[in-house]
Amino acid sequence: MDEDTTIVVGVDGSPASMNALRWAVERARPDATIRAVHVWGLPTLSALPGPLGTTSLPLDALEENARILLDAAIGAVVPEPASSSIEPVLREGPGAATLLEEAEGADLLVVGARGVGGFRGLLVGSVADQVVKHAKCPVVIVPAPEDEDQ
Repeated sequence: MDEDTTIVVGVDGSPASMNALRWAVERARPDATIRAVHVWGLPTLSALPGPLGTTSLPLDALEENARILLDAAIGAVVPEPASSSIEPVLREGPGAATLLEEAEGADLLVVGARGVGGFRGLLVGSVADQVVKHAKCPVVIVPAPEDEDQ
């Protein structure tokens, strides 16, 4: 990869996504930029009926929780400043589509084999499946650590 290498990594806090971030950090050139992207979304029920009408979930709190998860994931993988530049990116939206947007113009997209949602019986999760089918750059799918995979 050349000097201005950009690697986008999907990070959702799952063991596979943590392995994906670790994989990217270990293999990136010192001058590469790693964009650690956490995509968060509204729960299925974003407005719950309450005794005095509709109660909305606090979007600021959901976004702050997502930021905490992303910062913790980066801190767990890169406890000290790395030679590569890690750029935390927090986005709201659908997982696969948002990762594909973030990967526009990137040199590589790295995702975990299965994330926090999805079905445990699938070999590859739905986000990984979608990014492989639609990405305009190479994609690496990194499995969870063997002891966490089952």
